[in-house]
Amino acid sequence: MIFPWHKNAFAKLKQMLDQNHLPHALLITGAEKIGKFELATHFIQTLLCENNSCGECQHCRQLAKDNPRDALDQNVLIRRSHYPNMIFCRKELSDSGAQSKEIKVSQIRAFCDSLNKTADELQIGVIFYADEMNESAANSLLKTLEEPRKNTLIMLLAHNANALPATIRSRCQSVHISPAFDQQSIEWLSEHIDSDKRADFDAAQLLEGAHGVPFKAVDDLQGDYFLQFQGWQNHLLEMAMNPAKTIETKLFEGHELETLVCLQQLITEGIRLKLLKKEGALLELNKVASKASADNLFRLLDDISRSITLAQHPVNMKLLLDNVLIVWSHITHLKQYPVITNP
Repeated sequence: MIFPWHKNAFAKLKQMLDQNHLPHALLITGAEKIGKFELATHFIQTLLCENNSCGECQHCRQLAKDNPRDALDQNVLIRRSHYPNMIFCRKELSDSGAQSKEIKVSQIRAFCDSLNKTADELQIGVIFYADEMNESAANSLLKTLEEPRKNTLIMLLAHNANALPATIRSRCQSVHISPAFDQQSIEWLSEHIDSDKRADFDAAQLLEGAHGVPFKAVDDLQGDYFLQFQGWQNHLLEMAMNPAKTIETKLFEGHELETLVCLQQLITEGIRLKLLKKEGALLELNKVASKASADNLFRLLDDISRSITLAQHPVNMKLLLDNVLIVWSHITHLKQYPVITNP
């Protein structure tokens, strides 16, 4: 299965395969939780299956048994796939039994030694996540990348490609999974929001809040995050009713972008209620919708959208949020709308 936000990256991989230009090393990059491992797995299945990722042949059944992301209770250097000629390398337990913070040189040496063995079929080695290699491990891998063996594919997955040495990046063909804000990804997210929460959340806004990473948006709605979101919503409504509450922002610390998305959703719903002349389930929001001018609500909504866009670049998020909250706390009796962000 190809996720909507993987289509462009997979098309690039498939083109390499179709044109017989598959490199000896691939570097798949993208934000954390954007699905680099899922893309790599699907491409490997495409490589090995002779029947278009059928799910029924020997190779497909072997790959389906792999679970290299599961934590182990014993110390290992590398993991072997059920497909005989594939191995995985990731952070494992340290000698003390705790989860290691990096991929060690001993692991990369074992990884490279395994790939140096002769095999009739394609040999595949997957490192996730390559930006977690320590310096010695990266240098050890470089030797193998400089002298690639035939019939071997090394796949590096990385959250942050810049954390890898330039010498490694230059020896890999890079494929990047971009953040997704398209309609197909929004529809996928909407279908994967728990049915009892769908009425409370807008998929497009959730996707913006998750920086265009659909898997993160789904995860954010699980467990404590859902309760956090409700807490932000309630406090924002209190601010609109009592401007003195604006100084109480500790609840939002470290969650400035999510708070902006929460406020964006509240204002969108408030505008809807105002235009339809209806009342919703949130009593405080009904009061805001009735007292605030539609023009000011639309202008604040525009400013929040621009603030969310700015958040994708280096910016003081606390200052950005504080400016928005000052206007929001006065929205019911605002005489003249101030400038928050430049169009």
